[in-house]
Amino acid sequence: MTLWMIIRNSLRQHALSTGITAVSIGLGCGLLMAVWVVNFQTQRAFKNVTGGFDSILGPRGSQLQLVLNSLFHMDSSPGLVNSVDYQIFRQKYKRFYQAAVPIAVGDNFKGYRIVGTTHDLFRAEHTPGQRYELAVGEFFIQDENQWNKEAVIGDTVARNLGLRLNDKFNPYHGLNFAPNQKPHKDEYIVTGILKPTGAPADRVIWIPIEGLQQMDGHPEGYANDVSAVLIQMSEDPTARGFGMNSLDSIYNKGTDHLTFVKSTDEVVTRLFEQFAWAEIVLRWVAYLVAVVAAGGVLASIYNSMNERRREFAILRALGASRGTIFSIIVLESAVIAAIGAVIGFGIYAVIMVAAESTLRDEIGVTLHLQEFHNIMVIVPLGLVALGAAVGIVPAFKAYSTDVAQNLIPQS
Repeated sequence: MTLWMIIRNSLRQHALSTGITAVSIGLGCGLLMAVWVVNFQTQRAFKNVTGGFDSILGPRGSQLQLVLNSLFHMDSSPGLVNSVDYQIFRQKYKRFYQAAVPIAVGDNFKGYRIVGTTHDLFRAEHTPGQRYELAVGEFFIQDENQWNKEAVIGDTVARNLGLRLNDKFNPYHGLNFAPNQKPHKDEYIVTGILKPTGAPADRVIWIPIEGLQQMDGHPEGYANDVSAVLIQMSEDPTARGFGMNSLDSIYNKGTDHLTFVKSTDEVVTRLFEQFAWAEIVLRWVAYLVAVVAAGGVLASIYNSMNERRREFAILRALGASRGTIFSIIVLESAVIAAIGAVIGFGIYAVIMVAAESTLRDEIGVTLHLQEFHNIMVIVPLGLVALGAAVGIVPAFKAYSTDVAQNLIPQS
């Protein structure tokens, strides 16, 4: 009988305890991998969403709220930038930036946010190296003299609402949809559908900014105001750095009604730092599950030693060395951990599919399920090594089995 046959027979004899222990190890393995990968990919995706926009000018308020509202199309707008301030920025500080794209929010269609903007937005990158592209149709008509009631919609909007090219819709006031609410009188036609971006833009309906500013029912006094200005700073490193510092001083310290987000990347980084505790808690939960499962391996094998003493004594009488007996127990522990690691990949896949679906539907951020990470090797191998390590204790007990005493049948 070979070493592996002995291990296989032992696992079969203790199938229930082996299965429970392996599933526990798998849970810890899957959780550890998923927590790390989701955190890594989410941080990367959030930073990528800033695309080519380095900074934001908006009304006085939280910089985080301004970033979430302007780039992620989440949260409510902190207010408005009046038309005078917007024009002063565009004309007085144009040496600091290469593009300044205004946006206006305040309406929705069946829960999907409508954002008024200009064609300059579609010339920017939605994620690094990726520009907006149309799957079908064309961008809305907009120039200094003309704009039409036309809309370009994101991929998720098109799929979930069943909107197609040339379909018409009436926007609803507010950022949240109420089924019994009356829509605006203005009717828009879908002229283009964007290719999937893997970014929050997939969940947005884009219209000319004049359309949102002058929407039926909106106060006329705010017709030229904007919600925020997305800024691409100068490519020249000196002008870029000087411009960021100057605008930070001018707006954050020199005014009481405007906020300048100096670096969108820094704000996103601070956002994740605020939730770092949640990641730490989840990791420690996963560690605890893995350690408890390893303890289960130890308890399962150690408790089986009494009933296996005669088995080991027979193996010794047939010529097996003490080292062979020791190896059987250590390898058996490692095999249980390895089975758990395999189960862990299944649990990891389930968690990732659920996380990807939730993030895509709620935020528009896409995770890459097939992407390889080193943690997917480190965690399983670490757990197999841990399983082998906890097997050393019962292995020493088997190592010291007295052949003569244990060959005698127990009455």
